[in-house]
Amino acid sequence: MEKRPKDTDHGPDSIKALKHDIRNQLSNIQLAIEQLRFEIQDVANADCKFYMDTIATSCEKMTSLLKDDLHGKK
Repeated sequence: MEKRPKDTDHGPDSIKALKHDIRNQLSNIQLAIEQLRFEIQDVANADCKFYMDTIATSCEKMTSLLKDDLHGKK
């Protein structure tokens, strides 16, 4: 049987840190989308706006899922 490396701790603290890191990256994506909306507002077509809305909505949903899980909701 193969042994796992010691650095693969999946305890509550490492899960909390992972969730924190994911939320930070989602925030970065949301900020980038808002800046992109501002930068290309005059030239963005309907498809471009749709894709930005889809990305933003997905980020919001993932953030919500992380918050719900953090508070013990399903």
